[in-house]
Amino acid sequence: MPHATRRALLLGAATLPFLARRAAAAEVVVLASGGLTAAYRALIPGFEAATGHKLTTHQGASMGNAPDAIPQRLARGEPADVVLLAADGLEALIARGQARPGSRVDIARSLIGMAVRKGAPRPDISALESFRQALLDAKSIAYSASASGVYIETEMYRKLGLHEELMAKSRRILSERVGTVVARGEAEIGFQQVSELLPIEGIDYLGTIPEAVQQPTIFCAGIAANAREPDAASALIRYLASPDAAPALRRTGLEPLAR
Repeated sequence: MPHATRRALLLGAATLPFLARRAAAAEVVVLASGGLTAAYRALIPGFEAATGHKLTTHQGASMGNAPDAIPQRLARGEPADVVLLAADGLEALIARGQARPGSRVDIARSLIGMAVRKGAPRPDISALESFRQALLDAKSIAYSASASGVYIETEMYRKLGLHEELMAKSRRILSERVGTVVARGEAEIGFQQVSELLPIEGIDYLGTIPEAVQQPTIFCAGIAANAREPDAASALIRYLASPDAAPALRRTGLEPLAR
C-alpha cells in the first residue's frame, strides 16, 4: 500500500476530501480552551500523521482577564492560527477583530458537571432540591473563570435564590483546572465542564448538574485574524468537526455536533 494512502486511512474516509486538498506541511498554532482539550489532544497524532502538519498548542480560558486566557493572548499579539473555545468567546473575538468573520465551526456541546475530593461524601445532586441543599451544606465551592463559571456566578446562583449565601464561600479559579483545586482539598465541591473534570485524578465526578439549572455550552473552532497558515487551519477545523473525530469527543464527555 502506498505511503500516502496509509496516511490518509489514519483519518478515515470522511476526511479524505481535505487531505486531497492539503498543501505543503505547515506549523499550525492552536489556542485551546479547556472544554475541548482532552479530545483535541487525543486527535493530534492522527491529524499530524495524515497531513504532515505540526500542531503547536497553548492553553487558555475562553474568556476572562487571566494572563493566559485566549482573548488576552490575542490582545498581546501572540501568534495563532486556530482558536478552540466556547461560542460566546469566539463571537467576542470576531467582534473585536481578533478572529475571522465566517470562520466559526461548531464542534461539540458540553454540560456542567460537579465533583468532590476522592473519597469525600458524595452529595445527591440528582434533583434540584437535593442539589440546592448540597450547595448550602458545602463549606467551600470552586468554579472556573471561563464559560461555566461566568454562568454559575451571574445566573445559576440567582436562579437558586442563593446568590449571596453561595458567593460568600465560592472561589473563581484562574489558570488551573477546578478539579485540581478540589483534589488538593482547597474546595469541598467544584464545578466545571464535564470534559475538564473527567481527566483529573484525585476527585470523584458526581455527574451533571440538574437540567433546571444546567447551561449547555457550544465549543467551536475559528481562524485567528492574524493566522499565518489559514489553509492548514481550515483543514484542522474540518477534521475536528468531522464524524471521524466524534468518538474522541464522546469519550471525553462531549456531545459531537458532526452531521
